[in-house]
Amino acid sequence: MDRLDNTIRPYAWGSTTAIPHLLGVEPTGEPQAEMWMGAHPGAPSRTGRGTLVEVVDADPEKELGPAAVARFGTRLPFLLKILAAGAPLSLQVHPNLAQAKEGYEDEERRKIPVDAPHRNYKDANHKPELICALTEFDGLCGFRDPRQAADLLAGLGVDSLKPYVDLLHAHPEDAALREVLTAILTADPEEMHHTVAAATAACTRLGGAYAPYADIAHHYPGDPGVIAAMLLNYVRLQPGEALFLGAGIPHAYLNGLGVEIMANSDNVLRCGLTPKHVDVPELLRIVRFEASDPGVLRPEASPDGEQVYETPIDEFRLSRYVLPEGGSAHDLTRATPQILLCTAGSVQAGEHELRPGQSVFVPAGEKAEVSGAGTVFRATVIV
Repeated sequence: MDRLDNTIRPYAWGSTTAIPHLLGVEPTGEPQAEMWMGAHPGAPSRTGRGTLVEVVDADPEKELGPAAVARFGTRLPFLLKILAAGAPLSLQVHPNLAQAKEGYEDEERRKIPVDAPHRNYKDANHKPELICALTEFDGLCGFRDPRQAADLLAGLGVDSLKPYVDLLHAHPEDAALREVLTAILTADPEEMHHTVAAATAACTRLGGAYAPYADIAHHYPGDPGVIAAMLLNYVRLQPGEALFLGAGIPHAYLNGLGVEIMANSDNVLRCGLTPKHVDVPELLRIVRFEASDPGVLRPEASPDGEQVYETPIDEFRLSRYVLPEGGSAHDLTRATPQILLCTAGSVQAGEHELRPGQSVFVPAGEKAEVSGAGTVFRATVIV
């Protein structure tokens, strides 16, 4: 079992206080957006045996287990993060596995450098993800019913939004959503800037259900993503609740602290709320144009105290244990690799005492027993 030393990424949208508060350290004044735990080459966790990439590469079958290597290859299949949003992240979607392979191979054939700002596919993998709230957590997830989106836009009283409102009343539903998103993202930039400014003023004046969009516009003035965001479901998670985000589902995190887990990929197609490249044709190929309930997840408790967040994919499995004072120890030994992350209290994991924000990597089959009084998240895979 290896204690992990993890990198904190200073993205501009990060909270300046949430991760320091969790870790019990003084804020630096700079944004601290994500703490990465895993073997992603962009910021691998460090151990006493080297980086986790080096540890896994040295003996994949020992560290990951034969079944995980046979199923997923010789890389740790997931990346675990603590995510602290102080401002909205970009509105985005992720490809499915076939789309990722196709897009990656196409960009490789065209010899687009992997670090080029207009490159869409950094790898050939999909990127399903799960976010579990540690505090109240606001986000956007999936398309609203088009009629509800039409009512929201109409309520702003902005004349230049009327064509979008009319389109949203058209049938079928998927064509209506596709036409409106396409129109928003391909509109004349100057005209869209005026539309967003008028919508922002109306959101600020009306408040209530419009308040989140006024805040989004404050961070991204004039961005067409402000209008696109109103097509999506707004969700506020309470601590312990989660969202699963599958391929093609447009989403954005707005504010809050959470534990995030995803397949080990960097593939993102952006829709707005970003100064970065937006590839509209490729985006429209990837997005699933269907209204859906955001599907807030609550953990399923098992008799041994494990609370599991059920998802339809196998590259990761996230669960948590809430350990009461004076409770018995839990044996977490598995034939698959694990990362254990403490988020509250004090947890003993083998010989390591974990405080909030601290984590360990447990190789496949390694004895893993936890005890103490606190909350520990367990990240692993399904084979």
